[in-house]
Amino acid sequence: MSTRTRRTRLLFASALAVTALTLTACNDGQDVHDEGASAGTASTSAPTASATSSAKAGGGTSDGSADGSAGGAAASSGTTGSQASSGSKGSSGSTDSKGADGSSGSKGSGAISRCSVSATRTTATVVSRPLNHMLLTVTNTGSKNCDLLYYPAVRFGEAQSVPAAYEDSKPQAVVTLAPGESGYAGVRLSAGDGSGSHGYTARSLEVYFDTSAKAAAHPALPAKGVYVDDSIQVTYWQSTMGDALNW
Repeated sequence: MSTRTRRTRLLFASALAVTALTLTACNDGQDVHDEGASAGTASTSAPTASATSSAKAGGGTSDGSADGSAGGAAASSGTTGSQASSGSKGSSGSTDSKGADGSSGSKGSGAISRCSVSATRTTATVVSRPLNHMLLTVTNTGSKNCDLLYYPAVRFGEAQSVPAAYEDSKPQAVVTLAPGESGYAGVRLSAGDGSGSHGYTARSLEVYFDTSAKAAAHPALPAKGVYVDDSIQVTYWQSTMGDALNW
């Protein structure tokens, strides 16, 4: 083999090697670029889609998974809030209004304790002034306060009705008797000028503390009795003797 032929072959072989290297370099560069870009897009877009769906499911915005989780937190806090409001069972426990019925326990404080015949002493006294008048005195002999309501219903002898009350004598408050205290009422027995009719002498007296009382007191009258006619009238219960006779 001549020297020229050997050089020719070496040059040809070198050319082939360079060509092969060039082709390989070009193909590798193109493959890496294309596959890299496509894979990057896929890996980026997939999480975004899942984040968006999870954000929407959580009630948040589609700005990202962070916002989605915040929306989820807000949703859960909203649930907690609704549970808290449902905890307004406390309002159904407005036993305050029942407490208000507890304030119906205030009925206890405002309850009326009527004076009873068994815990009082009643006397009837004929007075000189005003003329033809009698004073009724009720004394609390019990251990608790009691109230004298309205006016006494009196019945002299065999009378079939009770006399009317003198309305101008109505007091501004109920007469309450502490233990040992007395209340008073005046009785006009007959007309001072003799204008009354159907007069009679009564020797017994029943005193009901008010018109709804069931039991009566029986104070003693003078031995000769008292004269009564159809002009008879009584006052409301008073806290002083003067008020009972000032009419």
